[in-house]
Amino acid sequence: MRSKIFLYLFIFAALFILFQFMNAKKAKESYDTKIENLKTRITEKEAVVDSLIDVNLDLTYFSMESNEDAASYFEEMGYDANKLALTISDKIISENKAGEDNPIVPYVGMEGKMAINKVRLLNHRWIIADFTDGVYWGELFITYEVRKDGVIDFEVEKSFLYPRN
Repeated sequence: MRSKIFLYLFIFAALFILFQFMNAKKAKESYDTKIENLKTRITEKEAVVDSLIDVNLDLTYFSMESNEDAASYFEEMGYDANKLALTISDKIISENKAGEDNPIVPYVGMEGKMAINKVRLLNHRWIIADFTDGVYWGELFITYEVRKDGVIDFEVEKSFLYPRN
């Protein structure tokens, strides 16, 4: 009788171990599949990130932040290039006044007052800006100069007003 109990106990233990082994094997295969899928997704995302880095480098090629020559030009004059770029942008945008057209924009607002929305300093001499009156919009090419006394002079070289669709 005792030997039959040990035999049944041994068979039960063997079946339990076999069940655990098969369950662990399926779980491992499932985890391996998930890991492979995640590795594939990581590889794809890394490729996207690399392409976005390249696109970002291309887009920032003409900007004050990435132009070492323009930054050194201002540093030789005794200015911090980043602070001066913010000051120049703020000066242009601060010309937007309630109820008045921005005097830098060479067009009169037809559906509202013309205001400059976005300014990008290309280098130590050139700026591009975007303006709108809410319906009509356009772009400006501005040259600027920082004089020795710190005064900033702006001159609109070219402007373009997009036709309304």
